[in-house]
Amino acid sequence: MPARISRTPAISHSHRTGLRRRELLQVGYSGLLGLGLASVLWPRTAAASANTATPGSPKQIVIVFLTGAASHHDTFDMKPEAPAEIRGEFKPIATHTPGYHICEHLPQLAQRSDRYAVVRSLSHSDNNHLMSTHHVLTGEKQPGGFFDKVASRDDWPCYSSALAFLKPRSDGIPSGVNLPTFLLQGPLTWPGQHAGFLGPIYDPWQVTGDPNKPDFRVDALTLSPGIDVTRLDRRSSLLSEVNRQQARFGDVAGSLRLQNDQQLAFSILTSSGLAQAFELSRESDQTRDRYGRNQTGQSLLLARRLLEADVPIVQTNIGVVQTWDNHGNIFPTLKDRLLPPLDQGVAALLDDLHDSGRLESTLVMMLGEFGRTPKINDQKGRDHWGPCFFGVFAGAGVRGGQVIGRSDETGAYPLTRAYSPNDVGATVYSLLGIDSDAHVTDRLGRSVRLNKGEVIEPLFTGVEA
Repeated sequence: MPARISRTPAISHSHRTGLRRRELLQVGYSGLLGLGLASVLWPRTAAASANTATPGSPKQIVIVFLTGAASHHDTFDMKPEAPAEIRGEFKPIATHTPGYHICEHLPQLAQRSDRYAVVRSLSHSDNNHLMSTHHVLTGEKQPGGFFDKVASRDDWPCYSSALAFLKPRSDGIPSGVNLPTFLLQGPLTWPGQHAGFLGPIYDPWQVTGDPNKPDFRVDALTLSPGIDVTRLDRRSSLLSEVNRQQARFGDVAGSLRLQNDQQLAFSILTSSGLAQAFELSRESDQTRDRYGRNQTGQSLLLARRLLEADVPIVQTNIGVVQTWDNHGNIFPTLKDRLLPPLDQGVAALLDDLHDSGRLESTLVMMLGEFGRTPKINDQKGRDHWGPCFFGVFAGAGVRGGQVIGRSDETGAYPLTRAYSPNDVGATVYSLLGIDSDAHVTDRLGRSVRLNKGEVIEPLFTGVEA
């Protein structure tokens, strides 16, 4: 429980967590306290006893999700020898990987190719945004999927939700944070980004604000007006007395479980580590400028800070849903609006993780839900294309400086082994320390295998099958 705070008015007293008495905490929950974020207290017992997960040293994951699907032809799988209607307007530039070239508008990532591997043979059979997003972000196809099927509680869990179910935490740190999440049609519209059939208690935190805005704050993680550490401490004492009375007249075991949850809630609310992760003003102007003073750059900076606060999985959505869905005017859109901030922000993230030594224990994974059509359309854009797309992988044992897989001369289909989103999921779960045959429980109480893919071994061995 939090320590008592001196009430001496003449002293600007600090709480033992380093927070001023009247400083609003940018952290968690308590439904018990009427503060509004009911999903922070992650379950800690039943799920763990009913499922298996491998021991070891789990890695952290950053998913840089290019929502809407970036064109592989115009980024990491260029076709300079193809006809103009396929190769597009951009020129390739050399990287630090011998013989490998990427788009001229990704110069910083070209200089850092020794830190990441590119898979050019990702593939699946669907061209629909919602179903494909689900597939990529869960490692499984959407159950009962059909064109534009919105998210439902019949869906498969995203990676962080499965982690929360199989490896519950007791420290109040969420297993996953998604940012920024734009809820265009309600909280459960876009599939693949919540717990699906595991239930809302395993959902990742959804941060809906733009970290680049001066007034950025996480309202759901902020104490209500008028509530501060001192008043919270008083409520703690009051709840302790209520719990003692409840234990006298009710279920003792149930009362103990409730008290444990309350203690965890107070621990969250009086711990400054997670709170400070959201305070980007703590970073120097130089660092913030290095990431880029835009939504992409500041979201990636926030992702790094959440990793440092021990959040296992951070998904950074680069843009509003379908930002990269460039059916028209693709080249000026990529050149002027999308590629420069992505290049700058991801390069800064890789630099910081490398320099701090965290890259060895953190997977950075950048991909969209599919690729784009080989042939440029009449609107000077590219349409949906599931049969071939790319993914960039760095850290967590990935061998940098390699290119895995090869597409045909038009970038339409893989010529080498195709890797599915299921394989991406198997790779993620392996790094999280979760068994390939781990099972979870669906809404009907049935035990189902979490993932049926295979780890993309060449990422770690450098040897393609």
